[in-house]
Amino acid sequence: MSAPELSFTRRFSMGHRLIDGSSERCAIPHGHNEFVTVTLQARLPHRLDGGRNMVVPFAEAKVRWHAFVDTRLDHAFQISAADPLLDWFRDHEPHRLDRLVVTPGDPTTELLAALLYAKLEAFLIADGDMLRCTSLTLQETPTNTVILRDGPDACLPLMPKAPSEYWWHRADHTISDLGVSR
Repeated sequence: MSAPELSFTRRFSMGHRLIDGSSERCAIPHGHNEFVTVTLQARLPHRLDGGRNMVVPFAEAKVRWHAFVDTRLDHAFQISAADPLLDWFRDHEPHRLDRLVVTPGDPTTELLAALLYAKLEAFLIADGDMLRCTSLTLQETPTNTVILRDGPDACLPLMPKAPSEYWWHRADHTISDLGVSR
């Protein structure tokens, strides 16, 4: 039995820079207006009941995700944990550290899609594990889009600590591990 899917899109503005040589143009801080679309499905087969006729109301399914995108991702700066600009922020503008999305390596669209997918999965589990994400689409520009299906694990970098030690696996609004004591 095929379960209906819920899909919703959110727009956010962001800045980033890539320093590992993939694109010299992208080494200068710059920004994009991005669209993230997530598709959710009931974890267990669900028959509409003739009453409420939904697994979870749209408003409930998207409230935490939209709050995260709107308050944490929108107008944040995505930066590699290895970027020397991170030290500059620590030394000169520490009050802005909470607006930095710190990534393991360059904050490419591919990596951000995987990190956001993992974050969404953490939210869904914390919200009762009734829904699962079947795809996440991140549109960086009108002509460049990354689509991930069936989980982020194949795209996430191998990391030395347990997954729960990283912001993208926690069901909170963190966008970095700066200042997080674990």
